[in-house]
Amino acid sequence: MSIVKDPSLAPSGRQKIQWVRDFMPALSGIEERFRREKPFAGLTIAVSVHLEAKTANLGLVLREGGADVHLTGCNPLSTQDDVAAAMADLGVDTYGVHGVTPEEYEDLLVETLKCRPHLIVDDGGDLISLLGGKCAQYGDRLIAGCEETTTGIHRLVAREKAGILPCPMMAVNDAKAKHYYDNKYGTGQSSWDAIMHTTNLMVAGKTVVVAGYGWCGKGIAMRAKGMGANVIVTEVDPFKALEATMENFRVMPMDQAARLGDIFVTATGCKDVIVRRHFDVMKDNAILCNSGHFDCEVDVAALADMAQENFPRRANIQGYRLADGRTLNVLAEGRLVNLAAGNGHPAEIMDMSFAVQALSLEWLARHKDTLEKKVYQVPDEIDDQIGRVKLAAMGLAIDQLTQEQKDYLAGWEA
Repeated sequence: MSIVKDPSLAPSGRQKIQWVRDFMPALSGIEERFRREKPFAGLTIAVSVHLEAKTANLGLVLREGGADVHLTGCNPLSTQDDVAAAMADLGVDTYGVHGVTPEEYEDLLVETLKCRPHLIVDDGGDLISLLGGKCAQYGDRLIAGCEETTTGIHRLVAREKAGILPCPMMAVNDAKAKHYYDNKYGTGQSSWDAIMHTTNLMVAGKTVVVAGYGWCGKGIAMRAKGMGANVIVTEVDPFKALEATMENFRVMPMDQAARLGDIFVTATGCKDVIVRRHFDVMKDNAILCNSGHFDCEVDVAALADMAQENFPRRANIQGYRLADGRTLNVLAEGRLVNLAAGNGHPAEIMDMSFAVQALSLEWLARHKDTLEKKVYQVPDEIDDQIGRVKLAAMGLAIDQLTQEQKDYLAGWEA
């Protein structure tokens, strides 16, 4: 049933999967319990997340919980063909090929949904979009699902307001274990890991422009500053802009920052963040990349239209030579740079995020008879449980409130 590029790549993929499994202790603990309790017995789960080793581990954990798992990617350039081959070899129906066209990518999503899932794990809202449209017939058994990203949750909330949400959805991205840990520290490290590996250039001494100061932007700016960059932040939210200022970053509109930056990293979840008028004033050999979910933050199509020629410069770098002789460099086609040109978040980070996914799916399965078609927040008990498990895995301990302290915090008498 699987569709992968080359089954012979499976041994390399197995190595990657085993490596990350050794560094994901929270998920390992959940897997051990799932193996005993089988909370997903009789249920089919479709997973659309960046198809690499950490996602593969989540798929294996869900299968240990009794689920029939069907796995696909959520970005044409983030699928790792050896990991996809390994999962197919391990008996998980897997639909993923690196570098497919947008049409072929959607075909792979459709193939995944033909399993008629009871539960879904979505990343950016692709599965929900199909289940609410051309693949509605495959949603006849749908109970609920989880969404991994900020961008995806924006779309879920819009669907809920419009009354067209196909099923109850859990906003996994909004969990403390996800956005505090994954979005800030994961995106911060993995974005720079990909940028530095792809360009083989210094960060120290350069002017870095970070578009967006949400959790992802905070992590990107923090790591750039730590490596010696001069960091500029652009924002549309006055309080996020104030926060960036208080943390000693320069804040200005992109129209001003475009003239100053050596490296531009977008992390807004919006479109048209860097556009034609910005390309007009950028430095020769400026580097542009995106750490938001979709490839519309940097208007690469406009840049291509402006360019006299475009040409490959290194793997995952395309140069665009403009009429005045300047060259602008786009990493990973403007797609999610940390996955399209790198290995994504570190295993320890995704351990937290995917622990939230696994426990949220379990919660949804147990409460299926009482759920409405709306967006739910991750229960606090799931968040707290994962935080404590992670602390224990790191050999750390924290204080506990006494009952007297709990009463003091909850009461008004004192």
